[in-house]
Amino acid sequence: MVRNPERRAALVDAGVEVLAAEGARGLTFRAVDTAAGVPTGTSSNYFANRDDLLHQIDARLHQRLAPDPAAVEKLLARPRDRALVTAFMHDLMGRAQRDRTGFLALLEMRLEAGRRPELRASLTTSLRGDLDEGIAFHTRAGLPGGAEEVTLIYLGMLGLILEHLTMPGMLDGAIPGASVPDGVVARLVERILPGE
Repeated sequence: MVRNPERRAALVDAGVEVLAAEGARGLTFRAVDTAAGVPTGTSSNYFANRDDLLHQIDARLHQRLAPDPAAVEKLLARPRDRALVTAFMHDLMGRAQRDRTGFLALLEMRLEAGRRPELRASLTTSLRGDLDEGIAFHTRAGLPGGAEEVTLIYLGMLGLILEHLTMPGMLDGAIPGASVPDGVVARLVERILPGE
């Protein structure tokens, strides 16, 4: 395998773009080469096979979609209350909107994992790791609620992100008095977390 880390990273990011735009069935080495603007055959020199490329995309998405440590530090200067949890969820929604392609690629990875047991095992491990880390962070930070509430917020936010990114406008007016997505985020946290 070729060992040019910058080229590998560019190919993986091109893979993210292809996955988000074309779905898993459109994720071929040729499509990645085209998206990256490199000669045909370049990707096959960097990845052993399509599974290797998918695993690299999974790892890259976790980097791209991770919260900014500076933003987390700034948020943690606030009181540990339901409003802070809401602010963290607004940050998550903001990241989803800023890197729409990354989140759509992750959704495509989930769909492909439903068809491919080997990818499902790997993706389940990484996503469960994210959820467990979210629960641990919530506890360490002294935020209200526990593992059950964090899991329910995770599920609610996942659904909101899916609807907002794939069907913009579909939720408009669905919850009276709650704008999409900001008002829905606030209402979601308010309904799941115990009162102040």
